[in-house]
Amino acid sequence: MTRTALSTAELRKPVVAAAAVREFAGGGFHGTTIADVARAAKISPAYVIKLYPSKERLFVTALETCFAQVVESLAAGADRAQDPSPDGVLHAMGGAYAELIGDRTLLMLQVHAQSVADVPEIGAALRAGLRQVVDYAKSRSRASDEAVQRFIAFGQLCHLIVTAQIDDVPEDWARLLTEGIRHPA
Repeated sequence: MTRTALSTAELRKPVVAAAAVREFAGGGFHGTTIADVARAAKISPAYVIKLYPSKERLFVTALETCFAQVVESLAAGADRAQDPSPDGVLHAMGGAYAELIGDRTLLMLQVHAQSVADVPEIGAALRAGLRQVVDYAKSRSRASDEAVQRFIAFGQLCHLIVTAQIDDVPEDWARLLTEGIRHPA
């Protein structure tokens, strides 16, 4: 059995990607610098640029990492589904996603990506990530197109509830939006 040694760059890329997720989630595309990501990854900005030659490429990598974690979470939810029906699987996936966005990091990265989707490279990565989620939800749940659309729509409503912090707003309009939506504490 032969072992292949990983290069320093191959070892550092996941560390930089994780740091990019956290930093861009906090400051967005425009408010985060390559130096911020480098500092969080504990490497030099020059080395980050060597790994990811542009800020757009670094943000895209963060977004790809985000969507990989989302699909992983949906898979874990589907694996735990007690009801194997399409709606039961989607419901379990929704619960897993609600748990995932509980710390807001991946959620905020997606929100920031939506705000700069007009940057061609970022818009393409956002659409690719959404395609990944929709395709996975559809194939894994075996649900109808309408049920998958509802699933994605409720996910976006969850984003709104979490980002606008309306979970505990006691007014009728807020109760209307949050009724039946579950978010782990």
